[in-house]
Amino acid sequence: MNDADVSKQIQQMVRFIRQEAEEKANEISVSAEEEFNIEKLQLVEAEKKKIRQEYEKKEKQVEIRKKIEYSMQLNASRIKVLQAQDDVVNSMKELASKELLNVSHDHLHHHHHVYKKLLKDLIVQSLVRLKEPAVLLRCRKNDVHLVESVLDSAKEEYASKVNVHPPEIFIDNVHLPPAPSHHNAHGPFWYTLLIL
Repeated sequence: MNDADVSKQIQQMVRFIRQEAEEKANEISVSAEEEFNIEKLQLVEAEKKKIRQEYEKKEKQVEIRKKIEYSMQLNASRIKVLQAQDDVVNSMKELASKELLNVSHDHLHHHHHVYKKLLKDLIVQSLVRLKEPAVLLRCRKNDVHLVESVLDSAKEEYASKVNVHPPEIFIDNVHLPPAPSHHNAHGPFWYTLLIL
C-alpha cells in the first residue's frame, strides 16, 4: 500500500468519524431540545395550575364573602320585620288595654252593653279552654252584678259550642283588684276575670 492509498484511507476514516460525530452532535442537540421543550412545558403547566388554583381560591373567598353578606342582609331584614311586628303587637296591646280600660270604666254609661258582651265572651272562651264541668270564677267587686247577669247565657253558649251539659259556675267571694285609673293605664297588668 503506497502513501497515496494510506492518505486516502485516513481521509475516509476522518470523514467517517466526523460524520458520526456530527450525527451524534445532532442527536444530542435534538435530544437536548426535546428535553428543554418538555421541561419548559412542564414548568408552564405547573405555573398555569398554580394560577388556576390561586384564582379558584380567590373565587371561593369571594363566594363565601357574598354568602356572608347576603346572610347578614337577610338577618338584618328579618330583625327589621320582627321589630316591626313587635312594634305593631305592642301598639295593638296598648290600644286594646286603653280600650278595655275605657269600656270597663264607662260600663255604667254608654259602653254598658259592650262591656257586658265582653265579659260573656271571656267567660265562654275560658270555659272552652278549660272544658271542666265546674269552675270557680273570680271577678272585680264592681263587676259581680254584670257577671251574674251574663252567666246563664254564657253557660248555654258554651254548652252548645262544645256539645256538653252547661257547667256549674261559682262566683268567688275573693275579688280581683279594681282596674287602674286612666292616669295609670301603663301600671301593672290587671284582670277583669279569672276562672279557676
